[in-house]
Amino acid sequence: MLLARTHTPPLSLSNPLQNANPNPNPNPSRGFLSTTRLRPPRSGAAALTAAAPAPAPVQALQTPPQPRVDVLSESLPFIQRFRGKTIVVKYGGAAMKSEALQKSVVKDLVLLSCVGLRLVLVHGGGPEINEWLLRVGVEPQFHNGLRVTDAQTMEVVEMVLVGKVNKSLVSLLNAEGATAVGLCGKDARLITARPTPDAAALGFVGEVARVDPAVLRPIIGDAYIPVIATVAADEAGQTYNINADTVAGEIAAAVAAEKLILLTDVPGILADRDDPGSLVKEIDISGIRNMIKEGKVAGGMIPKVNCCIRALAQGVRTASIIDGRLPHSLLLEILTDEGAGTMITG
Repeated sequence: MLLARTHTPPLSLSNPLQNANPNPNPNPSRGFLSTTRLRPPRSGAAALTAAAPAPAPVQALQTPPQPRVDVLSESLPFIQRFRGKTIVVKYGGAAMKSEALQKSVVKDLVLLSCVGLRLVLVHGGGPEINEWLLRVGVEPQFHNGLRVTDAQTMEVVEMVLVGKVNKSLVSLLNAEGATAVGLCGKDARLITARPTPDAAALGFVGEVARVDPAVLRPIIGDAYIPVIATVAADEAGQTYNINADTVAGEIAAAVAAEKLILLTDVPGILADRDDPGSLVKEIDISGIRNMIKEGKVAGGMIPKVNCCIRALAQGVRTASIIDGRLPHSLLLEILTDEGAGTMITG
């Protein structure tokens, strides 16, 4: 079943004052937040009246206590729903390239962890891989949208994903107060890889043959955040690079996640690819398969959708493809009824 609604851009969660009802006795009729787009917050200087003394520079507009408390109170049903549940997040795209969006994602993850959600972060790192390949004089090559990975490229991929991107994310999460643990598919045989059917053209690009989540259970159970780079080895020890969406879906199934979230560079799934306002907010597996047959889902979105379908078929309750370009898109997806993209249900 397909539920298509006109997409109303969600609110920023970074400033609860924007979400406050001007009525001193508000009686909200929605879930966590309204979905009306409001103006950005004024700068601190603009918030002062002309007659007000300014003994020191104003660095930020302070939100009055009541709206802050109201926002926190309205989040309670969502926190109760997801507290103690495992959420797997695939992190990549614009949210990884923009420093501001990266900070937003990290803060969202730490906040969600603090209120009791059990998080697993799976990451890619394509742009950084390309940058380092060029530094060592290797021109990145692609075949049908997938990176051609010869032995030299695989060495750079592992160095960048496992040694640089992974540890950078762990450091950022730890700096914000979380306790993150960096892993790759090789660690404790978390992921066993196998070559793709197109190995002759792609080289060391792999698929997930098996996931052993034993190493993740104590980490998640102790409220740490595992941060997983998608490099794994096959039974013979050969290293492979695996698509991060695919890994996230398989790990979500292996840990019996409540929800899989893919951060992308698009609003979600559109009923009309030429109309950004035709966002499909919620759809079931049958509906999404019909959209693929009708050609409404095509190109790079097909592997993401198939990854979600496979995860749902293995017991994950919901899978969402959300717009990672939105600040605090994770909070919007988890702590509001409106969400930040398309949710697929089983």
